[in-house]
Amino acid sequence: MVIQRWQSVLLLVASIMMACFTFSSLGQVQTQDYSLNFTTLGFTYEGISANYAPGSYFLSTVYLFILSLTTSVLILLDIFLFKNLRLQKQVCLISILFIIASAAVAAGIGYTSVEGYYVSWSSMALCPLLAVIACIYAFSCMRRDERRLKAVDRLR
Repeated sequence: MVIQRWQSVLLLVASIMMACFTFSSLGQVQTQDYSLNFTTLGFTYEGISANYAPGSYFLSTVYLFILSLTTSVLILLDIFLFKNLRLQKQVCLISILFIIASAAVAAGIGYTSVEGYYVSWSSMALCPLLAVIACIYAFSCMRRDERRLKAVDRLR
């Protein structure tokens, strides 16, 4: 017997939040000479260059992109582990650690990458916080379902 309700929805919300964090702009850095757009792939120059060349990367942060994308996929895969509740809970805890690591790496990059300037964060920088809250609540729903299953097994 498997009870699977709200934790699936909450894990889906957490996965969507991490996907939004992965693929959208996290903020901008405005210097005296140029403006940089901060994404998980790195810092890109904003605007049109003088020779109309495509924007190039000022600083590449592919490792942040890989970490946040892996986190999003891991949370999405966690939804389908409902038949093994113990493994689902463990993967949920690992996902929470990955989300915190993604947020910490992004904050570290944002505050230390461009000397003398800091990132003005967009609202997408709050996505890891919302994902952590959704994962913690999903974990508590998993624990509640586990207690219900044990209670049913005692009645048998």
